[in-house]
Amino acid sequence: MATRWGICSAGKISNDFTVALKSLPPEDHQVVAVAARKLEDAQEFAKKHSISRAYGGYEGLARDPDIDVVYIGVIHPYHLSTCLLFTNAKKNVLCEKPLAMNTKEVKEILASAKRNNVFLMEAVWTRFFPVSVEIRRLLAQGEVGEVKMVRSEFCLPLKHVARSVQKELGGGTMLDLGIYCLQFTCMVYNGEKPECIQATGVCMETGADETVVVTLKFSNNRLAVFTCSSGLELPNDAVIAGTKGIIKIPDHMWCPTTLVVNGKETRYPVPEPYLPINFINSTGMRYEAEEVRQCLLKGLKESAVMSHADSILLAEVEDEVRRQVGVVYKQDCQ
Repeated sequence: MATRWGICSAGKISNDFTVALKSLPPEDHQVVAVAARKLEDAQEFAKKHSISRAYGGYEGLARDPDIDVVYIGVIHPYHLSTCLLFTNAKKNVLCEKPLAMNTKEVKEILASAKRNNVFLMEAVWTRFFPVSVEIRRLLAQGEVGEVKMVRSEFCLPLKHVARSVQKELGGGTMLDLGIYCLQFTCMVYNGEKPECIQATGVCMETGADETVVVTLKFSNNRLAVFTCSSGLELPNDAVIAGTKGIIKIPDHMWCPTTLVVNGKETRYPVPEPYLPINFINSTGMRYEAEEVRQCLLKGLKESAVMSHADSILLAEVEDEVRRQVGVVYKQDCQ
C-alpha cells in the first residue's frame, strides 16, 4: 500500500517536496490532495503535479479520510496553528523546519501529537541524506577517533527575500539557516545538550538577525562553532575533527552530496527532478519522505533519526542564541 500524502501550502518548498516524492516508486508514495489558503492556488498546484484533489483552506485537507500523512510547508509563524489543526484531526504530520518559533510552541505541537496518538516529525531533511547516514556510521565506528571539534557554516545572501527579513514572517537567520548548522552539531554529538552556549550577532533594521556566530561547549571539552548569515555568502562547508582524522562536507552542508573522509572523496548524487525545482538538491527531500513511510509502516509515532527530543533540543538552543543576540518574536511574548 502506498503512503498517501496531503500537501499543505502551495508554495515553493511544497513544490519541491512534491517533485521529490515523484522520484520515489509510485507504489510507495502518492500525493492525493493539496490545500492552499486560496482555492485557485491549490487548483493550479494540483494541475501542475497531477493531484486529484485541491482544497481552498486547510480544514478540507484535515477532514479528508484518504490521507495518511500531511506535509506542512507553510512559513514557520504558522506551524503551531497548522500542526494543531492536523494533529487534532488525527493526521500524521511531517512539518517543515523550524518546527515552531520557540520551545514553548514546539512542546505544544509535540504534546498534541502525543495526545492524538499520531506520528510527527520536524522535516530536517539533511539528516536523511546518504551523506548524513554515512557520517553517523563512520562516527559510530570511531573512524576519526574521539570528535573534538565540529565547525559549520550556512551563509547565503537572502535579504531580498521578505520572509528572511520580516520578523512577522519568521525572518531571521538562526531559525532559517542556523538550524542546519545546529542540527549537524547535535547529530554529531548524539543529541547531547551543550554545557555552554555563546552567541554574538548582527541584527537588521527589522530586528531580525542577519549574521550570527555561535560557540557551543559540550562535555569532555568538546567544542562546536558555526556561522549563519543572510547577508553574505561563504563556502558553506562542515568539518568534524577527531583525534584520528577529519570528515568534511566541502559545500552545500544543508543538502550534501559529497563527503571527504581523511582526504578520500565520495559522491552521493540526488536524482534529477522531473519538473523545475526552486532550491538546490531538493529531490533529496525524498529521503525524509521515505523515513516517514518506514516509521508509519512500523507504527512508530516519531523517528529515531529526528526525534521529538531532537526538536526540543534545537528549539532550546535556538531560543538561547536569539536571547543573547537580542531577537524577540511576538510568539515569545504570548
